[in-house]
Order: sequence, then structure tokens, then C-alpha cells
Amino acid sequence: MSARDQILGAVRRSLKRAAGDGAEETVSARLAEHPRGPVPARAQLPHKEQVALFQEQAEAVQTTVDRLADLSEVPKAVSAYLSSQNLPQSLRVAPDGRLGALPWQAEAPLLEVSTGPARSDDATSLTPVFAAVAETGTLMLRSGPESPVTLNFLPETHIAVVFASQIVGSYEDAWQRFREAGNDSRLPRTVNFITGPSRTGDIEQTILFGAHGPKRLHLLLIDDVP
Repeated sequence: MSARDQILGAVRRSLKRAAGDGAEETVSARLAEHPRGPVPARAQLPHKEQVALFQEQAEAVQTTVDRLADLSEVPKAVSAYLSSQNLPQSLRVAPDGRLGALPWQAEAPLLEVSTGPARSDDATSLTPVFAAVAETGTLMLRSGPESPVTLNFLPETHIAVVFASQIVGSYEDAWQRFREAGNDSRLPRTVNFITGPSRTGDIEQTILFGAHGPKRLHLLLIDDVP
């Protein structure tokens, strides 16, 4: 018997499990049913109010938000934000088709734009999101070829494009949308939930931004439907 068998056997004995006791079928049935957990009352709102709540909750955790009417406004908005923060006009963009098709040169000629996973010297990234959760102002990001996970964490400044139609009330709603998109059969390597910029209070309870990821999180919240 291997060490692995011994460990698993001890776990089964402690749980009083045995072959044929129906435990495997019970677990499989629960996974297939996708039972919903509790949803806070503040998340059970009409969609327009969910959008307002999302912005309110995001700003409460030091996320900055720009409201845009259309995706085509993104290049100018990015350039203006970088200028307002006295940051270099340099941007690493996720290889997402919608972002790549934007009129970067025409609308933001001073902005140096490159595409791909984050590199060690990239200061600012721009990514899409899969969904956004109103109850906590949280982003849900699904890794994949069009959204490398390094862009979410390596650059000091993370800019994310959020469509109003991507905002849902609760985490339960976000996972339901995730499953409806067919992700149960082809799970991505990672699903990240991001609430505000990276911070820690480990040292003398003093809040320090950027300790474990981006020190700035800026959202471009677009009112149209993707």
C-alpha cells in the first residue's frame, strides 16, 4: 500500500465512508444540480440599480471608475487616465478581439500599445472581464488565450473594461452565468475574483497598496451591450 492509499484510507475511515455507500453518487448529484447559496438583499435589485451599486462598492475599496457611452471611447479614456496619474503612455493589452480592434493610433497617438501576456517591465495592463459582481464591486476574470492571467497581477496599474450588461447582483449569479457560457465542460485554468487594488496591513496595521499585485485598479464602465 502506498502512502497515498494510507492517507486516503484514513480519511475514509474518519468520515465513516465505505465502497458502495452512495457517497460518490451524492457528490456527483450535488455538483450537477448547482445549488444556489444565500444572496444578500442588497444584490436583489433591478439591473440599473445593480450597475449603480457595483460602481459604489468598487469605489468604496479605492477602485476608480470612468463611465463611457461606447467601447470606441476606450483609447482616449486610457490615455487621459495615464496622464492624470502621471504615468507613462505605455499599455499592454490583452489579446482580446474587441480591444485589439479599437482605433488606438487614431484616438490616442501618443499611447504606445502592445499586445500579449504581461512582461516584467509592463507598467499598465488593459483587460476584459467575464462578469462583475454588484454586491461587492468585484471583477470576475476567466483566464484563456484572450485574457492572460499575468495581466491581472504583474503590472502596477490594471485597467479593466466592464460592460454594464456584464454586471450581475451576486456571486451566485456570476457563477450561473459562467456555467451557462459552457464553462462546466471546459474549465479555464483559473478564475480570479478581484476586489479593489492589492493591499496589505501586515506591517504595523498600516495599509500598503501594491504589495501582492497592482497598486491601482481603474475601471472603464461602458453603458452599451457587448
